Amino acid sequence: MTTLAMPLTSLLDPELHASGDPHALWRWMREHDPVCRHPATDYPEFWSVTRYEDIKAVYRDHATFSSAHGVLLRRASQGEDPGAGLTLALTDPPRHKALRSIVADWFSTRSVRALEQTIGTAVRAVLAMAIEQGECDFANDIAARLSLYVIGGILGVPEDDHEDLFQWTNEAFHASASLAAHQSLLQYLIDLMYRRMIEPTDDLLSALVTGEVDGELLTEEEILLNCENMIGATENGRLALIGGVQALLEHPDQWRRLREDRGLLPSAIEEILRWTSSATHSMRTATRPVVIRGRRIGAGDRVAVWLPSANRDESVFVEPDRFDITRSPNRHLAYGGGVHFCVGSALARAEARILLTGMMDMVGNIEQCGPVERVRSIAVSGPERLPVSLRPR
Repeated sequence: MTTLAMPLTSLLDPELHASGDPHALWRWMREHDPVCRHPATDYPEFWSVTRYEDIKAVYRDHATFSSAHGVLLRRASQGEDPGAGLTLALTDPPRHKALRSIVADWFSTRSVRALEQTIGTAVRAVLAMAIEQGECDFANDIAARLSLYVIGGILGVPEDDHEDLFQWTNEAFHASASLAAHQSLLQYLIDLMYRRMIEPTDDLLSALVTGEVDGELLTEEEILLNCENMIGATENGRLALIGGVQALLEHPDQWRRLREDRGLLPSAIEEILRWTSSATHSMRTATRPVVIRGRRIGAGDRVAVWLPSANRDESVFVEPDRFDITRSPNRHLAYGGGVHFCVGSALARAEARILLTGMMDMVGNIEQCGPVERVRSIAVSGPERLPVSLRPR
């Protein structure tokens, strides 16, 4: 057996994901210990699953692998996720299906198509501002603003308040804190929720306020936690956008090829999603004893699936460590799978398509002009700061 160059516990070290090479560790695990038990440390005991087919099977079997007790690894001192059993991400069928039916229409292909003009306007605005400045942080000045402005509009946040939403959310993300812990953001959402209770409008928050599960309205806590969940999910989307632009800058031949043939845009977006895999892991809790590759997982055991590992699995992807915008097939798991397949996937793809199109239309040259800083997290991955210079076409 090839010697492991780093301890398995380093998988729980944010520094590995920020400045190290977690793919080397996942590569070793796929080959030598694809279903690996981690004894308790600061984190409770859990299992790591690193191969594509096993991860796909976990996602598909929601009856065995429950989301209701939390979907992220948490230090023992943090206790259970406060959203457990209450939010779209942290429920199982049939409640999950009922919650999803309340919000799904807002993220359908039809609804996203209706938003494309709004997204395009936002893209042109943030790009024009960045071009005028000459240099900017692509992460905060472009990708983060775009993601927050769009989800803010869907939730029903007035346009005049979008910048506040962006600032509050950024503060929480940078502090690696729960959005619900940010008092200004939480109070704003509470006030907006009460306004929608008095006078519902055509937005997602009103849908949550008036929506019913099993004939009962959602509680205020459920409404606020689901809003937090929707806003928090934008972190994955923005990290994919930032990481995708970084990949294109690091592979100028691929960026040049895309500019010469925009018909490659759909496959380029799928490769960006596979390559960035901004959601690093997802956790489930076993509801019954189950065996995966000969390893017996007990009822109540935590199981973490590592998505970047699945999306670089050599048994599924040819030359998985090569960034190739023409890759086909490309059945990545960046958006998860099964009943919890990301409800916002169509919106995220549309944002990426419209942003890249806007860059090709408006930007003559883009270059990295400073060091990249990556997020220090075991839950999400990607650049937190990407300084670039932009020149107009």
